[in-house]
Amino acid sequence: MTRALKIFLAAILALILLVLGLLLTTGQWLPRLAGFWLPDDTRIELAGNLRWHDGALFFPVVRYHAQACQLAEIKQASLGWHEHRWQLHAADVEINTQCLDRLPQQENADAPRSLAEWQAMLPAADVQFDKLTVLPWQQFAGRLTLALSAQHQHIDYQGDNLRLHASLSGQTLKVDELSLIAGAAPLTLSGQLNLGKFLTGLPIDGELQARLALNAAPEPLNAALHWQGQQGTLLLSTAQDKTPLLTLPWRADNREIVIEGGEWRWPWATQPLAGNVALRLSNWQQGLAATTIGGRLNVLTQGRGGKGNAVLSFGPGHLDLLNSQLPFQLTGDMKLAALQFFAALPGVLVGPLADPLLQLKPGALLRMRGRLLSTLEVDEARWPLAGVSVSSQGINGRLQAILKAHDPNFGRFSLHLDGGARGFWPDKGRWLWKYWGEGELAPLAAKWDVRGTGSWQETLITLDRLSTGFDQLSYGLATVRAPRLTMTQPIRWQRDAEKPAFSGAVRLDAQETRFTSGGYLPPSHLELALKGSDPARFQFKGALHAQKIGPVSVNGRWDGSRLRGQAWWPTQPLSVFQPLLSPDLKMKINSGTLRAQVAFSAAADQGFEAGGHWAVKDGGVWTPDNRISGVDFSLPFRLRAQQWQFGARRPVSLQIAAIENQFTLKNIHAELQGWYPFNEARPLTLQNLSVDLLGGQVSMASLRLPQRRAAVLKLQAISLSELITAIKPKQIALSGRINGELPLWLNHPQWLVKEGWIANSGNLTLRMDKDMADAIASNNIAAGAAIDWLRYMEISRAWATLNLDNLGNARLGAQVQGTSRFSNRDQRVNLNYQQQENLFQLWRSLRFGDNLQSWIEQHASLPTQKENSP
Repeated sequence: MTRALKIFLAAILALILLVLGLLLTTGQWLPRLAGFWLPDDTRIELAGNLRWHDGALFFPVVRYHAQACQLAEIKQASLGWHEHRWQLHAADVEINTQCLDRLPQQENADAPRSLAEWQAMLPAADVQFDKLTVLPWQQFAGRLTLALSAQHQHIDYQGDNLRLHASLSGQTLKVDELSLIAGAAPLTLSGQLNLGKFLTGLPIDGELQARLALNAAPEPLNAALHWQGQQGTLLLSTAQDKTPLLTLPWRADNREIVIEGGEWRWPWATQPLAGNVALRLSNWQQGLAATTIGGRLNVLTQGRGGKGNAVLSFGPGHLDLLNSQLPFQLTGDMKLAALQFFAALPGVLVGPLADPLLQLKPGALLRMRGRLLSTLEVDEARWPLAGVSVSSQGINGRLQAILKAHDPNFGRFSLHLDGGARGFWPDKGRWLWKYWGEGELAPLAAKWDVRGTGSWQETLITLDRLSTGFDQLSYGLATVRAPRLTMTQPIRWQRDAEKPAFSGAVRLDAQETRFTSGGYLPPSHLELALKGSDPARFQFKGALHAQKIGPVSVNGRWDGSRLRGQAWWPTQPLSVFQPLLSPDLKMKINSGTLRAQVAFSAAADQGFEAGGHWAVKDGGVWTPDNRISGVDFSLPFRLRAQQWQFGARRPVSLQIAAIENQFTLKNIHAELQGWYPFNEARPLTLQNLSVDLLGGQVSMASLRLPQRRAAVLKLQAISLSELITAIKPKQIALSGRINGELPLWLNHPQWLVKEGWIANSGNLTLRMDKDMADAIASNNIAAGAAIDWLRYMEISRAWATLNLDNLGNARLGAQVQGTSRFSNRDQRVNLNYQQQENLFQLWRSLRFGDNLQSWIEQHASLPTQKENSP
C-alpha cells in the first residue's frame, strides 16, 4: 500500500468519524447553530438524536421556546425528498398561543411582500400533521394536510369539531367546505374570494354562503356575505321567511371597518325582539391586538309596563388573544309579558380572548319586578353587582339579593341574601352566605321570620344555622302558638354524583296548641334526624314530647312533593290527656290507659291526611253530674280535608261499664260509623245502642246524622219503684214496670220528640203520702172527697203520650185506669192527666209532689162508679 493511499484512507476514516460524531451530538450543536437565524430570546430544543430512517431525516422531539414559555412541540417528525418534492410529516404538533406575546417585536423597514412573492417563495412540498392542536382550542384538534407549490396551494383539515377543505390559485381563494361544530350550533360555509395583491388588505370582491343550526331557531339559518371593493352586506335569513333576521351593511378602508344602520330581529322569543347594531373597528390592519373596537347594540321590547329599550354600548377598547381590554355598559329596561327588568351595569372585559374575565364596576345594579309565578307578584327584586367578576373559573365578589313580593292568597314577604363568592360555579369553588327575612302567611293567619347562614364549597352545601318560626299557625281544628324550627345539627348536602348524601337534625318547638273543641296540647317539641341522598329524597326519624304526653315516635320520608310518615303513641295513663279536653266539659279523667298509631301524609295538592286508631282501656271520667267507669273502645279513623271518618271497614264498638248519676246506667253498648262533620253524602251513624237502666233496658236501633227519619228510643221494663227511689219524692210512691217508644228528632224544624208513648207493663201501684192527701182535703172539700180514693190505687192501664219541641216545651197527656181502696171499699177510677213544662226544668219538675197536689186541687172530680169490696 502506497503512502498516498494510506493518507487517503485515513482522511476518509476521519471524515466518517466526524460525520458520525456530528450525528450523535446533533442535540447539542444543531440548536446552537439554528440560534443564529432565530429571533432573540427564542431557542430550539431537541430531545433525542437525529437519525436517517427510510429515506428521511427523523426528529424524535423538537420544542420551540419563547423565553421560558414553550411555544411549539413537534413529535415524531421526518423530513425527506421524493419525486422532486419535500415530504414533511409529524405525528403530533402542539402550538400554545399564550406564548405568542413572548416573541420579540421587531421593526421591519422593508416593503411588505405581495401575495405573489410569498407564493413564489414556497417550495414544492407535501406537509402532513397527524394531529395538530392549538391551545387553548384543543377541542378543535385534527389532521392537517398541505399540498404546496408556487402556483397552487391546497389545505385539508379533518377534526371532530372542525373540517376545512380549500385551495388558493393565484389570488383566487376557493372554500369548498368549512364545518364548525361549537356546542349545539353547527356551522357550514362555502364560497369564493378574490384576494388583494397584498395580504394586508381586504379581498377585492367575493361571496360566501353559510348554513347555521341553532336550538333556539325552529329551522336552519342561511347567511350570505357579499362585498365589492370597500363595502358589502352580511345577511342572515331563513328559507321560509324572506325578511332578514340580520342585516349588516359595512364599509372598509385601510384604516377602519364600519357597520352603520345594522338591524336585527328574533321572532322566536317569548315576544318578538328587534334592535339596531353599530360597530367600528379602527387600525384593523395592525392586527387584532392593535384594533380599537367600539359599538352599540340595543333591543326593543314591549310587554307589561309598555315599551322597553335596553342598550349595550362597548368600547373604545380592544380584544386580544392574550390581553383584551374592552369597557362596556348595559343600561335601560326590558319589558316582558309578565316581568320588567331595569339594568345599569358598567363593566370591562379583560384577559385573553379565549378565556376573558368580565368585571362589573361600582354602581352595577339589576332590578326586576312583575309576576314571577302564576300568583307570585314581585314588588321589587334587587341584585347589587358592584365588584363582581365572572370568568370560566367562576364568580368572584360580593353577592347580594333583596326580594320583596306578595301572593294574593298567601300574603307579603321580604328576603335578604348577602355573601361572598370565590371562584364559584355550581359544585366548584366557594360561596358563603347569610340570609334573613320576614313575611305573613294569610291562610294560616301567621307572621313568620327566618335567618341563618350557610355555604357552598365544591359539591358540599351546608346550612350552618337556621331559625325560622311563626307567631302562630291556625289551620282547621287547631291553632299552634309560636312554633319555631331550629337546627340541632348542621344540614349537609353532598352533591357528588357518585356519593350523594343529605343529613342533619332539626327541632320544632311550640307553645300551647289550642283546639276548636276547647282543649289544648301543652308546650311541645319535636326533634327529627334527617338522612337521605338530597333535599328531595330523605327519611326522618324523631320523637314528639308535650310535657307528660309522649314521647310519640315519628318516622317517615319526603320525596320532593309529598311528606309521608307514621307515629306511635305508647301506652300511657289516660289522665295525661286531660289538657286535650275542654274545661267547659267539666270532665276529669281519673283512670284508664290510651295508645295510638297514626299514618299521615301532606302535599300541596291534597293538604294534610292521616289515618290510624286510638285505643282506650278501662277509662274513667268524672263530671259534676256523672261518674263514668269501665270505658273500652278502639277507634279506627281517617282524616282528610278536615273531615274525620270513623270505622272505615266496620262500626266502632264502645263499651261503658257504668255511668253513675241520680240513677245508674250500666252495660252501655253503642256502635259508631261515618264522618264528622257529617253531610248527606257522608253521614254519621250511631247504632245498636243499649243501656241497662232502672231495672230495665233503653235501646235505640239507629241514629243517622243528618236525620232522614226519627230515631226510636225504646224503653223496656223500666222499674217505677227504682225511678221513684232515684228521684226521691216525698209525696207519692209508685211500683211496677213500664214500656215506651220515644221518636227522637235532632234536625226537625219543630220537634225533638214527636208522638212518643209510655205504657204500663203489668199492674202499677200508686201510694200517696197521708200528709199530702190530708192537706189537699183540708183546703178543698170537693178535691178532698176525690183524693181519698187516690190514697192507694192499683193501676191496670196507664197510657201517656209525650211531645217535646226544640224550645224545650214538653206536653204530657196521660190516661190512668185502676181501682182505688179507701175505708175498706173498692172504687173504679178513671184519671186524665195533662201537663206542660219546659224540658230545661224537667229535673226539678220530676220532683212533682207539689205540682200534683196543686193540679188535683183544681181538676180532681168525684168517681163516677163505686164498687164495694168483696
